[in-house]
Amino acid sequence: MAGRQLRPHWVLHLLHALLMVETMSGASGPSIGTHTSPEFPASGVDQSPVVDCRRVCNLNASDRCDFIRTNPDCHSHSGYLDYLEGIFCHFPGELLPLAITLHAFWLLYLFLILGVTAEKFFCPNLSAISTMLKLSHNVAGGGSWPTQGVGGLGPLHRPCLDSLPHGVTFLAFGNGAPDIFSALVAFSDPHTAGLALGALFGAGVLVTTVVAGGIAILRPFTAASRPFLRDIIFYMVAVYLTFNALYFGRVTLAWALSYLGLYVFYVATVVLCTWIYRWQRRRSLIHSMPGTPEMLSDSEEEDRVSSTTNSYDYREEYQPLLFSQETTPQILVRALNPLDYRKWRNKPAYWRVLKVFKLPVEFLLLLTVPLVDPDKEDRNWKRPLNCLHLVVSPLVLVLTLQSGAYGVYELGGLFPIWGVVVIAGTAVASVTFFATSNSKPPRLHWIFAFLGFLTSALWINVAATEVVNILRSLGVVFRLSNTVLGLTLLAWGNSIGDAFSDFTLARQGYPRMAFSACFGGIIFNILVGVGLGCLLQISRGHPEVKLEPDGLLVWVLAGTLGLSLVCSLVSVPVQCFQLNKVYGFCLLFFYVNFLVVALLTEFGVIRLKSV
Repeated sequence: MAGRQLRPHWVLHLLHALLMVETMSGASGPSIGTHTSPEFPASGVDQSPVVDCRRVCNLNASDRCDFIRTNPDCHSHSGYLDYLEGIFCHFPGELLPLAITLHAFWLLYLFLILGVTAEKFFCPNLSAISTMLKLSHNVAGGGSWPTQGVGGLGPLHRPCLDSLPHGVTFLAFGNGAPDIFSALVAFSDPHTAGLALGALFGAGVLVTTVVAGGIAILRPFTAASRPFLRDIIFYMVAVYLTFNALYFGRVTLAWALSYLGLYVFYVATVVLCTWIYRWQRRRSLIHSMPGTPEMLSDSEEEDRVSSTTNSYDYREEYQPLLFSQETTPQILVRALNPLDYRKWRNKPAYWRVLKVFKLPVEFLLLLTVPLVDPDKEDRNWKRPLNCLHLVVSPLVLVLTLQSGAYGVYELGGLFPIWGVVVIAGTAVASVTFFATSNSKPPRLHWIFAFLGFLTSALWINVAATEVVNILRSLGVVFRLSNTVLGLTLLAWGNSIGDAFSDFTLARQGYPRMAFSACFGGIIFNILVGVGLGCLLQISRGHPEVKLEPDGLLVWVLAGTLGLSLVCSLVSVPVQCFQLNKVYGFCLLFFYVNFLVVALLTEFGVIRLKSV
């Protein structure tokens, strides 16, 4: 079994390779915070002092472009598009509202890309890998409570749900992929660490108040006592660690490892508690009287729900009654078609509109990302498309690592790496095509799951990088701090799918599962997001990660999250874990007050008196 386990250093090295979006020597992205220091100069730009980029709005329209191009604080060294230059150099001053609107729509579309990639490709390939490695459900999928969904996934069709739905380890990374990658990208720049902290803390406040309160309003229920107390205590410890890191203004190697160590301890606690509970349950069933009705435990009920769900595939109703042998071109065309016409006719108008926006993304992902499904008889083997993946997927890998810098590098100054990848991929694809058949997957078909995992992870990283860069740009235009952007736009964008998934789950009669998800998934996000993000930055040669809090606001955010957890820890047991609509409305009222205080603090209405 030891040979099958995933070791932490393997994951670290893998993510380190995937997330090299910054240069190795002192590169730093644009700062939209209040800190202005020559301590982080932009490489190649030393003729101008470092000035807060948000001051561009104080200049005349004719001077803004030169300011953006010459001020190191406005430069980004990651991503493919320079949004600040696009706003202030390619749009006239009078068309600034149009530029902002276009960037806002692009931001929403990037969130859609994150959700689709995680839902349809990243999570299924992770599930396939865990199945092929024969990881137990406790290792692959965790304990007895569900994690959050991503990207608007349906609650009972989320691909990262295993038969034990709480993915606290391997599959939790899939469910929290947009949040984690956004945090890792933000932590790669010392000036934008506030964006990651704002997003992680803001999502924590949002999920534990709005989502949890909405569940109680939709369907009053009795919460599971032991998992609730366990998760909320671990989350409070994680918040306390982050509060201390903010207080000292830095994260050292030991501090980053303590985050990851706490998560390992949390996983071990979940596994141990689940094992003890099941052992006690089996003993009680053995000693129970025959014929005595037994109440299903939470884990048993969820196992039943999951097994029932997994036993039915909605695609089965569209299988043809008469099977005919498809030609290779027909297989390729059908595999690249992201639209099911029968399903299209039965869906409401809003679903069709959203599907239209998803189609280009889904087509691009189908073309570039292999997808393995162990539950299918053919494991989703599409011979012509999979052979095409052997060429396209490695090409995507080299063109997305470090924003394409590796792909255009020329070997010996003569031939680019991307050309070598295309030639090698074409050779491997040709051998695979002639050595396999359309009807039966090859023996090494499992390799495509790892290739799909890597490719989809890099697509998520690319989208997350662009999200962070757009938020930086919007912060410059509206003179907002990183923290407020993180706790609003980034937190809302990454959490909206979770909210809809959990609300739907509650409406379908499983409020306890949905409520447990509010606390289980965010533990992974904050511990791994902060710990791994800082660890990757330290591994690039930095002795520590500097945190630059945006004044009073970050303390308001951290204090609010701590107060929310303390209130839940006290009020839920006082109610004997029976959560009703009054409790739900109180949580919503709490979030509205927090949002008002945060915005008033951001705009200076609430501020500390100067000594």
